[in-house]
Amino acid sequence: MDARTTAPGPSGPLLLLDAASMYFRAYHGIPDSVAAPDGTPVNALRGFLDMTARLVADRRPGGLVACWDDDWRPQWRVDAVPSYKAHRVAADGGEDAPRTLGPQVPVIAEALAAVGVPRVGAPGCEADDVIGTLATRAVAAGRAVEVVTGDRDLFQLAGRAGAPSDGDGGGDVLVLYTSRGIRDLELVDGPRLRERYGVADGDRYADLAVLRGDASDGLPGVPGVGEKTAATLLERFGDLDGVRAAVRDRDPSLRPAQLARLAEAADYLDAAPAVVRVLRDADLPEHDDALPAEVADPAAVTALARRYGVASSLRRLLVALGLPTDAVRDEVVGRR
Repeated sequence: MDARTTAPGPSGPLLLLDAASMYFRAYHGIPDSVAAPDGTPVNALRGFLDMTARLVADRRPGGLVACWDDDWRPQWRVDAVPSYKAHRVAADGGEDAPRTLGPQVPVIAEALAAVGVPRVGAPGCEADDVIGTLATRAVAAGRAVEVVTGDRDLFQLAGRAGAPSDGDGGGDVLVLYTSRGIRDLELVDGPRLRERYGVADGDRYADLAVLRGDASDGLPGVPGVGEKTAATLLERFGDLDGVRAAVRDRDPSLRPAQLARLAEAADYLDAAPAVVRVLRDADLPEHDDALPAEVADPAAVTALARRYGVASSLRRLLVALGLPTDAVRDEVVGRR
């Protein structure tokens, strides 16, 4: 009899995976001495599959999409803020990533396709933009959404796709933040944003991120305006537009140094919101986010299990999805 578990139900949330965030975390969390039979490192591949299996088993989603960086540094964002991710550009113009990670990324894509998990990206879009668009669509349809990421930028979606919950029957967005790992997720919703960052909702978090900046993305922020100061300004003036209006009006509640710094940052504040805010209306390819009802390509699963020595990880994912494990059964004998 096939090894199965009860498949997650259709009423569960739509689970959106920030794939790059996950495979980078897997790569850095597992030594690259974890290798295929031919010695090729498979730490990111194995970790990504195990993380996905754990998430599906624990969160019991009704839908699942691996959201992909088709463009990790879109030109339209660079045109707006030239420093955007500039420090992460490699000599060849691509992303500066560990040498042994790059070859594993297409194999992760192959594994998702073989199992039947949809992978969605779009030209000129980062995974964040795919997630923002899919979350917005789902909320409009009354679906709950859970976003798995290690990127604080996506906190702007927490709550009602970036807006406070208002009881109108729409769906909510819960961000599962992986800073402490998959086994100890930080759950970020609207109330958590208010508690932790002092902002009213996801839109205000995006405003805070503009003011504060983010060195990891090459966003300078406003000099002298840190997280707490940004939250205080937003509480006082409502939103970023309100802060900027106060600067133009030379509001007396602004200290002279704050006024000067905010005024000097006018060009940055003109451009940065479009960079920080994720797209909500990206043109995405057609896909079905339903959990696979059967293994999409059993032969490909078997081939991947044999070539890369990840049968146990593939089996865990299949079991979590409630799918038969025939394609990897022979490969896990003796691998307890």
